[in-house]
Amino acid sequence: MDDDSRYEAVRSRDARFDGVFYTAVRTTGIYCRPSCPALTPKRANVTFHPSAAAAQAAGYRACRRCRPDAVPGSAEWNVRADAVGRAMRMIADGVVDRDGVTGLAARLGYSPRQVQRQLTAELGAGPVALARAQRAHTARILLRTTDLPVTEIAFAAGFASVRQFNDTIRQIYARTPTQLRGSRTAAPRDGAGVPLRLAHRGPYAAREVFDFLARRAVAGIEEITGEPGTRRYRRSLDLPHGTGVAEVGESGGPGWLPARLRLTDLRDLTTAVQRLRRLFDLDADPYAVAERFAADPRLGPLAAARPGLRSPGAAQLHELSVRAVLGQQITVAAARTLAGTLVAAYGKPLPAPDGALTHVFPTADALAEAPLTELGMPDTRRRTLRALCAALAEGTVVLDPGADRDAAQAALLALPGIGPWTAGYLRMRALGDPDVFLPGDAGVRHGLAVIGAGPGDAGGWRPWRSYAVHHLWRAAGDAQRTGVPRVSPAVPS
Repeated sequence: MDDDSRYEAVRSRDARFDGVFYTAVRTTGIYCRPSCPALTPKRANVTFHPSAAAAQAAGYRACRRCRPDAVPGSAEWNVRADAVGRAMRMIADGVVDRDGVTGLAARLGYSPRQVQRQLTAELGAGPVALARAQRAHTARILLRTTDLPVTEIAFAAGFASVRQFNDTIRQIYARTPTQLRGSRTAAPRDGAGVPLRLAHRGPYAAREVFDFLARRAVAGIEEITGEPGTRRYRRSLDLPHGTGVAEVGESGGPGWLPARLRLTDLRDLTTAVQRLRRLFDLDADPYAVAERFAADPRLGPLAAARPGLRSPGAAQLHELSVRAVLGQQITVAAARTLAGTLVAAYGKPLPAPDGALTHVFPTADALAEAPLTELGMPDTRRRTLRALCAALAEGTVVLDPGADRDAAQAALLALPGIGPWTAGYLRMRALGDPDVFLPGDAGVRHGLAVIGAGPGDAGGWRPWRSYAVHHLWRAAGDAQRTGVPRVSPAVPS
């Protein structure tokens, strides 16, 4: 986009571009999301910035009406596998707050200066400024939803000092922390955790996402409560500074899902939120996916019938890798039972049970040397599980938000018992790759037969083949439930 097309998006208040760029107004000194409902400023008074951090660095404060710092991040970072895309995913996960720029650069395999240069060139801000903008957003959430002392909030949000915290809040929000808290509309925290609104762009197929998670919910670490339409997904989290319990509701408002987090250490708030965002695929761009699929006469009707269908990720990446191995060549229900047995035998108990949640998933270290005799599975599968966990514990296989996807897949395939399906499934869900196709998956094959397509047709669904996989799984499931006969592919593929 050029600046003229960006301004047209602002004039039409096009929410599709929220998070893609930010609008700054010279005469008011504020920056907004493109869909801000305020009066459209004159073109001569507007500049555009690729990130909220860039607008803040240029001296603009966040609009109080549209809250531009709360929009989903650009979906571009989910797609891109280069250093900048990987860096953005790691910054969102809190790597800079925990390990500094040096730690971020080491994970990327670059020098801190190279990382600074690349991020500044594309986003108008370096890693410190990007992390600072994220800390400010976390602090605002805590100020408006909890009664914690301001000093505790400063350190929980990741600031190094109270003075740094105060200066940042004044600069970004043009208010002191006390003033920001005083204007809150939410109720004080009631002892049941931090209430949140998890923003997403475009339509969101919540029913299908909750169905997907419900079929795979593992006893002890996950549960689904309520009836369809008002369900709540609850799970335990093992976080850098402690444990947590997350709850996400199926029914929210326009553009958001309700959530609540109970954490033993509030410093984990940013990381916990990002894990939920990955699990529920909240940073996706459903408009781009729908546009790509609409041109396909066979997949297009599926996409039109389920607007906003997402490709769920993972809240605990090592957990998903273990569960993928457990699920090799067995049903989803059988894999879920095995995972529950594993949790009961090797999981770490929560400080106190929370409903049906009693444990966090076992660590890779704990499983690498475990006998796993409790699992009714072949010896070869147990050896694969131990080898995978040892590789994760030693770092020879890296599964984290900023991992190099190609390198991770190659490392997985080098392990005994890990084949293309397992590696591809992990690339899709654990690494959040939106362009994975699983031609050997039984559900995918059945879905292709239902719509009269073949594996060769998947090339036209790039770069969103992971979403195509979910549409095919749903088509296969619907056909099985309704007894609709499969259709032979109309075109050789």
